[in-house]
Amino acid sequence: MATKRIPVVCHGHSRPIVEVNYSQNTPEGYFLASASKDGKPMLRHGENGDWYGTFEGHKGAVWACVLDTPALKCATGSADFSARLWDACGGTQLHEFKHNHIVRCVNFSFHGSNKLVTGGMEKVLRIFDLDKPDAEPQKLPAASVGIRSANFIQNDNLIICSYVDKPAIGVYDVRSLQQVQTIDTAAPVTSIEVSFDQQHVTTAEGAIVRFFEAASLQQLKEHRLPALAESASYCASKRKFVAGGEDMWVHLYDYDTGQEIECNKGHHGPVHTIRWAPTYDAYASGSEDGTIRIWYPDLGEAAAAP
Repeated sequence: MATKRIPVVCHGHSRPIVEVNYSQNTPEGYFLASASKDGKPMLRHGENGDWYGTFEGHKGAVWACVLDTPALKCATGSADFSARLWDACGGTQLHEFKHNHIVRCVNFSFHGSNKLVTGGMEKVLRIFDLDKPDAEPQKLPAASVGIRSANFIQNDNLIICSYVDKPAIGVYDVRSLQQVQTIDTAAPVTSIEVSFDQQHVTTAEGAIVRFFEAASLQQLKEHRLPALAESASYCASKRKFVAGGEDMWVHLYDYDTGQEIECNKGHHGPVHTIRWAPTYDAYASGSEDGTIRIWYPDLGEAAAAP
């Protein structure tokens, strides 16, 4: 008989969680970073959710929080018009990158180029060289509206981004600083995930979740879900994906059929963000209710009771 999933509940934030991101698996394990409107980005143990520390310094809501590949540095983006780079081990601020408007997204490069991309309500993508943090960044005027998310793909040669309240996905070439592709969408894209191995891109737009091959940006599949999904995350090895949104529930789906496998309840507000752990045996969700929940599904079972 299937049993109800009991998640690990992580308290500590006082306002809505807007982003969670796991690190890669490292010799010391893996870690979970969270961004919240309380302005206090946090770092936790990835498996059990134990609190490691809070990055102190932002003066406004934090919209983005991400760890680099070895999980030694953390980057954050905030409504205080700054992105910041932190020592993930000690919690000290390494650098502040000042902007002229709210920073909605930050992401590290993957392949040793040691770059950081930022975007937000200034409508510009900035690419900072972390080896020369005081140098002027490269700039790409990306849109007539704000930028919601931005990720490096294809050996850090391209940046894929979505926009605030505007449908479409933009693709920009870091070498030429030009837009090279537009992928049409039916609604604004609220989540873009690049898989840990950089092979897949997963997006959420309204009730539609799409899956792309990262190397070609060819769409592999899409599923229309029963409820709006603000965020989605894909586990290619088990051919499962998770999604969460306005219905306050966390859903596990079969990638091939789109059939729901589990519906996990517990959050008391919309789910804004969801991500698989790098071990793909758990996923974390963050909600309007100010909590993070880490779920451990039994991927061998047919379903768990809602």
